[in-house]
Formats: sequence, C-alpha cells, structure tokens
Amino acid sequence: MAMAELSTPKTTSPFLQSSSRLRLSSKLHLSNHFRHLLLPPLPTTPNSKISCSVSQNSQAPVAAQENGLVKTKKECYGVFCLTYDLKAEEETKSWKKLINIAVSGAAGMISNHLLFKLASGEVFGPDQPIALKLLGSERSIQALEGVAMELEDSLFPLLREVDIGTDPYEVFQDVEWALLIGAKPRGPGMERAALLDINGQIFADQGKALNAVASPNVKVLVVGNPCNTNALICLKNAPNIPAKNFHALTRLDENRAKCQLALKAGVFYDKVSNMTIWGNHSTTQVPDFLNARINGVPVKEVITDHKWLEEGFTESVQKRGGLLIQKWGRSSAASTAVSIVDAIKSLVTPTPEGDWFSTGVYTNGNPYGIAEDLVFSMPCRSKVCYILIT
Repeated sequence: MAMAELSTPKTTSPFLQSSSRLRLSSKLHLSNHFRHLLLPPLPTTPNSKISCSVSQNSQAPVAAQENGLVKTKKECYGVFCLTYDLKAEEETKSWKKLINIAVSGAAGMISNHLLFKLASGEVFGPDQPIALKLLGSERSIQALEGVAMELEDSLFPLLREVDIGTDPYEVFQDVEWALLIGAKPRGPGMERAALLDINGQIFADQGKALNAVASPNVKVLVVGNPCNTNALICLKNAPNIPAKNFHALTRLDENRAKCQLALKAGVFYDKVSNMTIWGNHSTTQVPDFLNARINGVPVKEVITDHKWLEEGFTESVQKRGGLLIQKWGRSSAASTAVSIVDAIKSLVTPTPEGDWFSTGVYTNGNPYGIAEDLVFSMPCRSKVCYILIT
C-alpha cells in the first residue's frame, strides 16, 4: 500500500499576521479542566474480551466464571469467519496485503455511510482487500451486529474480515488505520467543560489502547468533536506512535469552502483548488480565500465581491454545520463520510503539483508561526513512496 509523507507548502496569508486570533481559537479547547488527560499513559491491563458478534446460526456465548467475574467471548461475524477467510491459496499477484481498519462509533450515522465506501474499494483501491474492526459500546452491540449483517449481505469481494466489539484493546489489535468517529454529542443544558471532560477520557483511553496493541505506524484520523482537542489527547496518550500520524478532520470544512466559492464564481467545484482551513473544526476556523484559486487564478481576481469574501464567505463556512442541523434536524453524516474518504485519499496518494489539502496536524516544527503542542489545521501535501509487497 502507499505510505504518505506530509510536507507543508509555502503559503502566506494575512490571517497569519493576526496569529493571536489563531492561537486563541486553538487554545479554547485546552482548558485546565482536562489537562490531566494529556499526561503520558500509565501501564494498562486490558479488560475482558468482548470483541465480536455471534453468527446468526451459532449459539449465544456461554458466560464463563473466572475469579467470580462473568466473562464473555464473541467470535467474528457470520460469513466473515467462514467463506471469507483469506487463505494463502486465494491470494493473487494482483491483490495487495490485507489492511486492518478500525472504526469507532461504528453503529452511528457517519459510519453507516463510510463503511460501505471502505468495503467497496472506493477508498484504498479496487485491488486492496481490507478487514474492518468495528468499535462500539455495550448499548450499541446489537446495532453493530446489524451493521455486520448488512456488510455481509452486500457481498463485497474486498471485505475479507469483519470483527465487532466494545473493548479497544481487542478491536485495535494490529490495525493500520484507526478512524475515530465515536464521541458523545453535547446535550441540552450540558456545559462545554463537562462534554470535553467526557470525550477527553474516551480519546485518552483509545490513545492508550492504540499505543499498546495497534501497528506501530498506525494512521489515526479523529472525527469525533472537538476533533482537534480529541486528536491531541489521543496523541499524548500514544507516545510510541509518531505524532505526524495523527490527524483531525477538517476536510469537510475545506469541501464546504470550495462549494461556496464555486457557487459564487459560477463554476463547478472541481475548478477550485488550494483551499486552506486554518485552526479548528468549529466556528473559530479561518477559511483562507486569499491563497485559494479558481481555474488556477487567485480567487480575488475571479470573485470581485470582496466584501462577500471577507464577511459572507467566512461566516457561511463557519456556520454551515449549524444551518444544516436547522434544515435537516441532525448533524451532517453523508457529507462527513465523503470528507473522510477524501482525507484518506489525500494522505495515501500524491498531491497534484501546486495544490494542497487541509488537515489538522501536530504543530511542532510548523513553518507558519502557529503555537506548538497543538493539533491545528493547515495546508499539507503528501509525498508517497510505494512499498512492494512480496
């Protein structure tokens, strides 16, 4: 498979001259209320294994007594345990080595769109077999079995294994990609600090699990909000994994920004390039129209309504998610899944010459003067070295 090596393009923006604003917007998520979550992980003993569903035709797992505690063990799902085991004689020269992909929040709406894109070969290619490791909660285990049943019924030839579970130490075993979607949403009357504390603990635990059992070079894409903060917490709890392997999803914001510029300019959105999202996936983000281009021409030369660019454009991107909730009654799911696909593709394929993409990355050593020890969205390129599997 392809391995991405990121570089940051040389770009300048008046937004960065007001770096205090950028630093403030990123620091908002780093209150002392949950600073303890960024401490290095302590040695952890994995909990009892509850990692997979049971086949429709198999008996329910038998509870075993061990030191007075009830433990359960579940096997991989249905046909994926039987006819879809990838045996050596089934491998062909045209197929690549199996990739293990973990997805948290796998019973949610975003995953419901994403998993089928992964299984179809849309993301990693038509000759790349994958194994899906789906992480949920005790409350969602039956829903996870339903997800596995739908994957089973879809007959994806590239989908060789499906495991489901509630213990990250089991689900994350040897994974090469971890797509961390699951997070607790903010409920009515919930204080922001309380939400950050709950989600911070979730991502601290998942970081420890990845550090303990995942592939040493696992790529981690954090989607659950606040994704920048959660990515930083996860990173800090996984010191054995390179910090450059952690990303916070801001591709949805980039896609939204490209759409708005295309609409205003009266062109199709594939004509918009070099779009940067600075900062966080939140209303504090700065969508950078100054370095963006339409048909290779600077945006300000194409869109002469500069008042709209400086005011209406930025606000429309920042508040797009909230507007969608008003119209749709829930947060985005399908478009988020598409942006995850776009983000992964950008990381594993060479960036077109002269272009870049946005992703939240660890800021240490960045060339833009952004405060260090944050996860912050900025423009990146991928340089790809292909590894031959023999």
